[in-house]
Amino acid sequence: MKKTVIIYGSTTGTCESLAGKIGEQLGVGVDVLSAAGLDGSVLDAADNLILGTSTWGSGDIQDDWADALGTLKAANLAGKTVALFGCGDSLSYPDTFCGGMAALYEAVKAAGANVVGAVSPDGYTYIDSASIVDGKFVGLALDEDNESDKTDGRIAAWVAEILPQL
Repeated sequence: MKKTVIIYGSTTGTCESLAGKIGEQLGVGVDVLSAAGLDGSVLDAADNLILGTSTWGSGDIQDDWADALGTLKAANLAGKTVALFGCGDSLSYPDTFCGGMAALYEAVKAAGANVVGAVSPDGYTYIDSASIVDGKFVGLALDEDNESDKTDGRIAAWVAEILPQL
């Protein structure tokens, strides 16, 4: 596997914990970093990026991504592979479930990245999400508030799918 960096935005620690689980599944040599203070050199040095955010309010990205999103948009991600993951609360916010991933998706697509790891919404409980593109979530959607019993299986299946592309 080429140089892979996981970058997350987390307020309560949930997305950070999920980033760690994904890193463990991917194996040795994966850096796991906070989006707070993200530097363009981190993006330049990586071949693969796995980006995660929790979703707040009406589908917003987590606060650590506020400045980091600009760094992503300014980067040249051509030739890089990017996978996304997000966490949300499908019971309290069923109409914006994991919507924060949409901002990351739009930024990396505009920067030229090859985005992998779209996930079927089958088996999820939600009403709407800005992170659904062409009938799939743009990345791995996770709900630690209401569906934590499905998290490990969803991570394992998703990592198995994206690993050959990294």
